[in-house]
Amino acid sequence: MGNQMTEMLKGTLEGMVLAILADRPAYGYEITARLRDQGFTDLVEGTVYALLVRIEQRGFVDVTKVPSEKGPPRKVFSLNDQGRAQLDEFWTTWEFLSQRIQWLRGDSTDSTDSSTSTDSTDTAADAADTEGND
Repeated sequence: MGNQMTEMLKGTLEGMVLAILADRPAYGYEITARLRDQGFTDLVEGTVYALLVRIEQRGFVDVTKVPSEKGPPRKVFSLNDQGRAQLDEFWTTWEFLSQRIQWLRGDSTDSTDSSTSTDSTDTAADAADTEGND
């Protein structure tokens, strides 16, 4: 991943992991694999594991140890009520930021956003239309 992608991912990875866990409980490698399947091919497992430790410490997930065929038991993470509230807040924040970024990009279809900017060509066209309707 490029440096810009890495920086943006740092700010959104927690929400992405919570969203994966909202779908179903999972263990660290499974979460990493799902993210890689979505195109985050350079994502390092250690990054996801460190994040899982943080969200466990913050009380967003419940952890169950499940026996593994290969080695020690796996920690399976499941989203709890506090984690769902955090995920809801993430989506609210994401929607807010996404709308503003789209507006800055010029892709706004929201009439409230477009009314705050004045385009002189639109104003001239509106005046010409009004004059022709007398």
